[in-house]
Amino acid sequence: MPAELLAWYDRHRRVLPWRARPGEVADPYRVWLSEIMLQQTTVAAVAPYFANFLQRWPDVTALAAAPLDDVLTAWAGLGYYARARNLHKCAQAVMRDFGGEFPNTEAELLKLPGIGGYTAAAIAAIAFGRRAVVMDGNVERVMARLHRIATPLPAAKPELRALADALTPEARAGDYAQAVMDLGATICTPRKPRCALCPWRGDCAAFRAGDAEDYPRKTPKPDRPVLHAVAYWMTLPDGTVLLRRRPEQGLLGGMMEIPTNTWRPEPWGLDEARDAAPVAAKWRDLPGKVRHVFTHIDLRLTLLGGVVQKIPAGMIAAPLDKLGDYALPSVMRKIVNAAVRRGE
Repeated sequence: MPAELLAWYDRHRRVLPWRARPGEVADPYRVWLSEIMLQQTTVAAVAPYFANFLQRWPDVTALAAAPLDDVLTAWAGLGYYARARNLHKCAQAVMRDFGGEFPNTEAELLKLPGIGGYTAAAIAAIAFGRRAVVMDGNVERVMARLHRIATPLPAAKPELRALADALTPEARAGDYAQAVMDLGATICTPRKPRCALCPWRGDCAAFRAGDAEDYPRKTPKPDRPVLHAVAYWMTLPDGTVLLRRRPEQGLLGGMMEIPTNTWRPEPWGLDEARDAAPVAAKWRDLPGKVRHVFTHIDLRLTLLGGVVQKIPAGMIAAPLDKLGDYALPSVMRKIVNAAVRRGE
């Protein structure tokens, strides 16, 4: 079966900017950078960010020497911002602990910040040709359908990994890892899988049963909680906007923000929102709301606007037309756009 998949891959190999050409050795830096970016993110979304990072920081030495704020700003909009902080920490650890060369075993790779089991296996297989069991959502889906596994995810993960391990060959480990991931991404898709084009359809239990779309089975997710907060659009008399850095730990850690108060299940009343403001000002209610959906949180923001006379401690002032130079995540950009539309 691996031979059939590799033959399919040789004919249908996707040309992606982080992949080596056939016969070339993969660059560990490019493999690592792409795998971190691709976590929970589509190829289409990652491609321009990858190109920008590679242009600005073409190797691990350059990335390790870059200011963290520059890395966070370049990452803004890609989401899951802990990845960007760990990316920078990992580059520095590679320089400090491994002399600027990525280690070539899963065990050593797992010691680096931000590298978990999947990423370590992917780098070991794709960049160094080591036999490693690469498990992402695509691989889990392929294995679940191939063997028609009734156990729902996430409980099925150990069983699916064992099945993937049994199929993983010693030879062409990197090509095989990319082949099975490509199979899941392009053929064995979550909806309307193109089974007629699959090189494994003759061995696929779900294809024979005609119910491939029913797999993998999943445990129902709990409802996403709704949280409420207030964003304080603060400007100086000259119109510059006040920003604040969020704590390093937690959601959006280390990113710049339009200051917000506590995110909580109950909506904020106007009077208590004014009382909870970071500085005293003549606060004005800005009409409308901003909504941003994170993976596990549905955040609803109301906006208050106010002019302050000096920069409060812990904040910085930024010209409105220069906000793009700061590491503002998507939710904060929504707040900026909403405030600007409302004439503030």
